[in-house]
Amino acid sequence: MPIAQLTLELAIEHAHSLKDRRQCVRSLKDKLRHGFNISVSELDETVAYNRATIGIAAISSSSAYLAGQLREVEDAARRIAAGLGCEIVDSFIEADVVLDGETEAEVE
Repeated sequence: MPIAQLTLELAIEHAHSLKDRRQCVRSLKDKLRHGFNISVSELDETVAYNRATIGIAAISSSSAYLAGQLREVEDAARRIAAGLGCEIVDSFIEADVVLDGETEAEVE
């Protein structure tokens, strides 16, 4: 069964404290978790209050469905982040199978 992980690197420029950072990250995580059937977690406990890393994991019996779902999640995350005043500065997908539109080298 295919499993894939999407990692999002966030820049939270308006955050002036860890409380501002946590509020933005928690809101993004909750909205993604409730909008899609995925697992969402903060991957690092950085001391820097204006950066965060979010990990998203999904599993499906279809690699085509999984690829489409992660693209939709990334698009939704960008929209939600913009509404929260933060920006996704980097994102990447890791999968244990070749997803639609990827080459074998991108999976490894």
